[in-house]
Amino acid sequence: MRLFGGYDQPGRGIPKMPMEKKGFFKFMEIYGRRMWQLMGLNILYFITLLPIVTAGPATAAMTKVCRNWSQERNAFLWADYWDAFKKNFKQGFAMGLIDLFFLAGFAVAIPTYSEWSKNSQLMFIPFIICLSCCIVFFMMHFYIYLMIVSTELNLRKILKNAFFLVSLGLKSSLWTLVVWIFIGALIFLFLPFSLGIVLFFPLSFLCFVTAFNCYPVVRKYVIQPYYDQLGEDNPEFDYLKTDDAVFEDMGASEPPPQKTEKKKKPKTIS
Repeated sequence: MRLFGGYDQPGRGIPKMPMEKKGFFKFMEIYGRRMWQLMGLNILYFITLLPIVTAGPATAAMTKVCRNWSQERNAFLWADYWDAFKKNFKQGFAMGLIDLFFLAGFAVAIPTYSEWSKNSQLMFIPFIICLSCCIVFFMMHFYIYLMIVSTELNLRKILKNAFFLVSLGLKSSLWTLVVWIFIGALIFLFLPFSLGIVLFFPLSFLCFVTAFNCYPVVRKYVIQPYYDQLGEDNPEFDYLKTDDAVFEDMGASEPPPQKTEKKKKPKTIS
């Protein structure tokens, strides 16, 4: 039995390749590498969010950076943030206006139906419908801004796709919703002390969680089918292509070796 060495060789119980971490462990590994940068991103987002009219473009910019980092792709905090801010300003601004419209509608409708349902049980039905629509619309945002920064679809198609992606990626949607509710509840419970960390932590963290969970759904159902239809490779996976081969296998193109007859050595007489 060998005391040292031999443990790096493939064998029983030893994987031939390093096992990739998945799920929560992979998330923590990636987030741990980007934690300080995400704090900087949170501050930058908070500053650009202060003029309410820029909420949409700022969210698109933060989503672009978080998408790249969560998928282990490179992104420069300052340069890529402002590049995405300008490039997606039009759709982001329009989405921000839509959000304000729906936010105002839900803010009026939900309390009103809730109050009316106390006097009439029939009004409980529109209250449930309105509340359900609010939750679905909120979950659609897990995919809306990811598609704004990842595709060239118009806003109408993005909204339509987001509605279906909520159910197609139901597991990812629900887990993301749970995290949003949990972080929101913590901030609310620890008010006003929690206001001190809002500048540094929760916004970019929640965006990172959303991108980590939901971008694979966008890639599976929106981006990959597009490249499959064109018969092209998804450029996202170009980093998997390596050109490290030193020798090229030419076995199929090389001519078969020719057999040569061995010459007999002449006999010598001593």
